[in-house]
Amino acid sequence: MTLPAQLIRFVLVGAVNTATYYGCYLLLLHVLPYLAAHALAFALSMTGSFFLTSYVTYRTRPTWRKFLLFPLTNAANFVITTGGVYLLVDVAGFSSRYAPPVAAAAAIPVTFLLSRTIMLRPDTPPKPAERVG
Repeated sequence: MTLPAQLIRFVLVGAVNTATYYGCYLLLLHVLPYLAAHALAFALSMTGSFFLTSYVTYRTRPTWRKFLLFPLTNAANFVITTGGVYLLVDVAGFSSRYAPPVAAAAAIPVTFLLSRTIMLRPDTPPKPAERVG
């Protein structure tokens, strides 16, 4: 699969994941402060994101190793979106209802590169080439 195809699939999976996250965020916003709602919604949507990223984006088999490393790829996304939500709401005066999707868009390139590295990395190291001769 080519890099552009992976990027298109990544964006589509990201849209589904963002919608899932945003729905959870809006529900939680009724009972939690916006940053707490953001953090919890982010955590809830991450497992579904892992499986969609495995099967749809990279068409690779999910493994425990990838599952355990996947949150590391989302750490960058979390930092970018959380910082973005904070800056948009507290510095720029955006509504806390609309800041998350804007902040999430800024995280796409970094998250794609990190997830691609983790999801396409072999689970076992390659065997040394056998010597002929």
